[in-house]
Amino acid sequence: MMKVLVVGANGQIGKMIVDKLHESDKHSVRAMVRKPEQANALDMNGVEACLTDLEGPIEAIQNALEGMDAVIFSAGSGGKTGYDKTMSIDLDGAVKVMDAAKEVGVNRFIIVSAMNSDDRAAWDNEEMKPYNIAKYYADRCLKQSGLTYTILRPGLLKNDPATGKIEVAENLPGGAISREDVAEVAVASLDNETTFSKEFDLLNGDSPIDEALKNL
Repeated sequence: MMKVLVVGANGQIGKMIVDKLHESDKHSVRAMVRKPEQANALDMNGVEACLTDLEGPIEAIQNALEGMDAVIFSAGSGGKTGYDKTMSIDLDGAVKVMDAAKEVGVNRFIIVSAMNSDDRAAWDNEEMKPYNIAKYYADRCLKQSGLTYTILRPGLLKNDPATGKIEVAENLPGGAISREDVAEVAVASLDNETTFSKEFDLLNGDSPIDEALKNL
């Protein structure tokens, strides 16, 4: 059974990933959160939680990763914080988790990024530019880390129910995808070797998830 640490377990996609891993017969999950009330709520639902702050010391992140086989990073500072938090969480936080994973020997790393984060020419929204910069360099660091990575770049995120059908490619035109489908793809990618050392755009489409991933 693959043991997975979910970083950003209290986020919208993170919660869905935790639930899917908790219900799985192939995975077990440890949910990394930063507030005691979040950890207590997870514990009450039978999910192992660890209280660790991405802005805290890297040694604490290493402790959270002990005994794990993989990590899914879905943390984000959110739209209500300033640019400083975007850099601290979305960039430095991600890189700290990568460094901690290498230190403790956790090789499998999935990160939820964003469409167009890989294309500077597409950063025409000044308000979103710091977010895109953070994602760009976090993804770049992951590709250079030596870890077995998968970088998911979903389009516009929606709260619609999962369809179970997606479109994936190295580059796609703009579009949307449900958060639950992103969570499904993250979990499906964990031990799917066709996703290893790959980065791809992700939208709702016409192909079942497993079929779409096989054709990467």
